[in-house]
Amino acid sequence: MRATKQFNTVDTQNKIAITTDELQAMLSCGRHSAVQIGDAAEARIQIGKRIFWNVEKVKTYVDLISG
Repeated sequence: MRATKQFNTVDTQNKIAITTDELQAMLSCGRHSAVQIGDAAEARIQIGKRIFWNVEKVKTYVDLISG
C-alpha cells in the first residue's frame, strides 16, 4: 500500500477539510470527543477509507453550542 502524501506546507487555518488527528488538535480534545463533535456537526466526509472533517461545519457547530 502506498503511503499518504503529506502536504506540510499548507497552512491548517486555510484548509476546508482536515483529518481526525488535525480535528483533535483544533478542538484540543481526545479522539473520541473529536469524532463525537464532528458527527454531531454533520461534518464527516468519507472518501474511500479515509475520513475528513469539514472545518466550517465544525466551527459553526461549536459556536452554536457555546451559547
